[in-house]
Amino acid sequence: MNIDHLKIFVTVVELRHFSKAAKLLNLSQPNVSLHIRNVENELETTLFIRSPKQVKVTAAGEKFYIKAKEILSLYEEAKQEIADQKHIVQGTIKIGASFTIGEYILPRVLAEYANEHPGVNVEVIVGNTEEVISKTRSNELDISLIEGEVIDHEIEAVPFMNDEIIIIAPTNHPLSQLRMVKPELLQDQVWILRESGSGTRAYSNQLIQNLNLHVRRSFVFSSSQGIKEAVSAGLGIAMISRLTVRKELELGELKEINVANRRFTRKLSIIKGRHDFVSRAHDLFIEKIMNHEKTIE
Repeated sequence: MNIDHLKIFVTVVELRHFSKAAKLLNLSQPNVSLHIRNVENELETTLFIRSPKQVKVTAAGEKFYIKAKEILSLYEEAKQEIADQKHIVQGTIKIGASFTIGEYILPRVLAEYANEHPGVNVEVIVGNTEEVISKTRSNELDISLIEGEVIDHEIEAVPFMNDEIIIIAPTNHPLSQLRMVKPELLQDQVWILRESGSGTRAYSNQLIQNLNLHVRRSFVFSSSQGIKEAVSAGLGIAMISRLTVRKELELGELKEINVANRRFTRKLSIIKGRHDFVSRAHDLFIEKIMNHEKTIE
């Protein structure tokens, strides 16, 4: 039995699914099944009860999972200690990010990080906030960056910067002609919204509820780019991170609606699962993202 066998076994246990484990590990499902059978043959026991609908871990499988996690943790720790002796930061980190962060913040941070630590391999998954939290909880991701906050005992969350949310409108919209807009003028507007599960959507819903606004009609898009294009085309108004529309505002393609006596901000947070071992590569990436706000112009 080797380390790869242990990694495959642990992944199947954590995902409770052979196909999902195969996809995550970039292996075929038959290959994963073969590895598991080899482990079971070596241990002379059954680790999983397989059925068309689900995969259950046997009592023997649960015991072996605990020990396998300890072995993998010690293996990674040993690798890192050896690398530290050479003053080399290496390894692989899997990073998740919600769309706003993944498209407008993470690329610059990663470019700097990769230049400073060429021995670290980075895998990135971008999705909406709900999807990223779910993958972090299941240990598919090591570190994730999300919009807003999360309350989950399985996840550690630390804010790393403030994000300003603004309301944007087409340049020819009646509200765009006003220097300052009273909240009541936002009544009966057409809103362009992100999809459910998005941190921006959650923030928009909260604002609409807090201001007791009646939405005349709404359209839903699954990306910030889609929202910008829809607003620019005159479809309606939207709430969006200022980070995503800097260029469009500077070029006069969109207009910001300034709401009287209101400023909208939210926290962007680093989240991570309860991992047994955190490498130097993880620590340095977290340090880099925590210092990012200080470098923003």
